[in-house]
Order: sequence, then structure tokens, then C-alpha cells
Amino acid sequence: QLQVVESGGGAAQAGGSLRLSCAASGMFFSIYTMAWHRYSSGNQREVVAVITSGGSSNYADSVKGRFTISRDGAKNTVYLQMNSLKPEDTAVYYCKFVVRHSSMFTATSEYWGQGTQVTVSS
Repeated sequence: QLQVVESGGGAAQAGGSLRLSCAASGMFFSIYTMAWHRYSSGNQREVVAVITSGGSSNYADSVKGRFTISRDGAKNTVYLQMNSLKPEDTAVYYCKFVVRHSSMFTATSEYWGQGTQVTVSS
């Protein structure tokens, strides 16, 4: 299994920036995709951004142009750069890794970070 640890959350003012990091460690064969989700009281769960092992990415319309997802394959780490923050970005953010466990089996599993609070004030 993996240990998935998030960092970088906190408080920011509207228009400010934060960068979230999420690092995975442990036993796995390869990473297929990495993603960021968020939970808020108003909108509940939303897929914020997804990046594949090949580097292609997709974003929710609500964050497109403001957020950037990136990865460091050597460090098994995914990042979320959040710029031009808005109060509606306030949520608990969770990173997700979809991993294959071995070269022998094709089965994959999802692993989630513990969540990190992002609070944006106007």
C-alpha cells in the first residue's frame, strides 16, 4: 500500500496563491493517474484537476486558467498551483493516486491523501 501525505494548505486572501503538494511512498509498480478533488459545503465533491502518467491534464471549468496541476515522476509527487484564489475555492482538498501494484497483476487501486483545508477570504 501507499502512504500519501498532503501539505501546503492554509489561509489566503482573494487573489492570492497557494501551492499544494502530495507525495506518495511505499510499495507499488507504477502510477497511472494523479488528481485533486475538493469538498465544500456548497458544491460538495468536485474533481479539480487530473494528470496522467504521460503528462496530459484536465481541469474543472471553475478553476481553468487559474490552477495548474503538475507532477514529478521521480519523486512520486503531484502539485496543485492555485492562483487568483476566490472565496468559492474554500474547501478541503484531497489528492488521489491510481496505482498498479505489480508487473504481474493489472489490478489498480486508488489511494487518497488525508485532506488539507484551503480557506480563502474576501
